[in-house]
Amino acid sequence: MKRRTILKASAGLAALPGLGMLVGCGPKGETVAGFEEGMYLAGNFGPVEAEVTETALEVEGALPRELVGRFVRNGPNPIGEVGSKHHWFLGDGMLHGIRIADGKADWYRNRWVRGRGVLEKLGESAPPSAPSSSPNTHVIGHAGRTWAIVESGGPPVSMSYELETVGEVAGWDAYTAHPKIDPDTGHLHALCYNWAEWRDHIKYLERTPDGHTVKSMEIPLAGMTMIHDMALTERYVVIMDLPVTVSFLALGTGYRFPFRWDPEHEPRIGLLPRDGGPGDIVWSPVSPQAAFHPMNAYEQPDGQVVIDVCRYDRMFEADVNGPFGDSLPRLDRWTVNPQTRTVSETIVYDRPVEFPRCHPALNSKPYRWGYSVAAEGPAFPGILKHDMQSGSVERMNFGPGRHGGEPLFVPREGGSAEDDGYLMTFVYDQGSDRSEFVVLDARDMGRPPLAIVRLPTRVPYGFHGSWIPDAEVGPA
Repeated sequence: MKRRTILKASAGLAALPGLGMLVGCGPKGETVAGFEEGMYLAGNFGPVEAEVTETALEVEGALPRELVGRFVRNGPNPIGEVGSKHHWFLGDGMLHGIRIADGKADWYRNRWVRGRGVLEKLGESAPPSAPSSSPNTHVIGHAGRTWAIVESGGPPVSMSYELETVGEVAGWDAYTAHPKIDPDTGHLHALCYNWAEWRDHIKYLERTPDGHTVKSMEIPLAGMTMIHDMALTERYVVIMDLPVTVSFLALGTGYRFPFRWDPEHEPRIGLLPRDGGPGDIVWSPVSPQAAFHPMNAYEQPDGQVVIDVCRYDRMFEADVNGPFGDSLPRLDRWTVNPQTRTVSETIVYDRPVEFPRCHPALNSKPYRWGYSVAAEGPAFPGILKHDMQSGSVERMNFGPGRHGGEPLFVPREGGSAEDDGYLMTFVYDQGSDRSEFVVLDARDMGRPPLAIVRLPTRVPYGFHGSWIPDAEVGPA
């Protein structure tokens, strides 16, 4: 039986009087080719206006029967009218999830993370347990619960199996968008910051798989850097202290997003020994650049540390409403020598790519295969498979007018090869103005998708998600 429920917001993109001028005037006064004013509120960057539940989903192909769980992604979805100073990173959080089992797609749901501000915009009452914020960047399964998370924006918010908001995780302040799991121990590592309250330090946290904090450490910094992500190796926590910092001038001119390119901030990479303290960090200078996402990091036999990362020449200089207007990211390799405190920088792939991933069991270890999405101006037209040993690249294009998101690698049950698994993502089709959940065979990028699940709405371009098997976080 088909069942669809829809809850519409009181106002959305259609209510905007105009996109206005969204490009700031940085020192260089220039933007990359393909960037347009209003880009982050137009097309599939723009928000959807309704929450939808669909239980009759069309599947083309065959979903692998071994996959039992949910693919859930978080992203910004502002409610109501926003002005010309709106930043893409600041929209209200919305989860998009699909549940699959026994080769079937049971449901699709999209739900706002109901912080107090979202409840007010939706005209709903706010219970005392309502979260203070609406995390919009990532969603993970941890300690038997589903967490919506964001950096520097409040505690994690616990969500139900069906993606309804439960409440803030007790005992937390600011968290991160990108905790990293040690594949050997299952421990969750995080670098956290709170730009509004912690002006001179960040915090390193380590938690056990059942949710106990075993390490909490303050790390002094000279200024408040936007540390969006981190990396792990066998012995180190990798800290990226790069020149995107809090700008009180930006806040003073009415922008809610406080970060700007800071040419006066010394860029450096820090290696924090996992069994050490702040005084043990090995800091090494690196060229001026910005970076959100490492693909992976590991240690070589000679003790040098390799970090593969999507790097930008600069960011939030002329384009103050999103990441893509000043430069586009390429895949680079930093090789850090802890003895000489130097960093060797090489280009791995010189075409624009973002949202890198690798096999989760090889996070912090030497690896061969990595995956990314092409980031060509305002478009995301294909998935790339990178051979990090030979340098070769395979590319799978989504097709005309079709654009994807972060490619998540899920190992095949019983598989032995590093690339024996599935790639999952949401793909937006401009022709139908709807999205699809797509499952690919990571071993054969030239093969048609194993399965396509057509969704009742579109999934806007957004940020990060997880495959959360029922064996880790199941129905209540």
